[in-house]
Amino acid sequence: MLTVTINEEDVKLPEGATVVDAVAQTTGRELSPDGTPADGGRLGVAVAINAAVVPRSAWAATVLSHGEEIEIVTAVQGG
Repeated sequence: MLTVTINEEDVKLPEGATVVDAVAQTTGRELSPDGTPADGGRLGVAVAINAAVVPRSAWAATVLSHGEEIEIVTAVQGG
């Protein structure tokens, strides 16, 4: 197990976990390997690791390391 910080909370993930795994655990949604929701809906989140934005196209290939700080931000629409 590795420990990362997601939105200022320590979270344990299995070794080899990717950004897709972290987002799925945090949002409680099943995600396809490309980071899209398996139910076909919209996800509406952005991810940064150690203050660097990770594009969704790189989520599956980005393996997390112990101690990394991850921010998962939800898009909010206003008017």
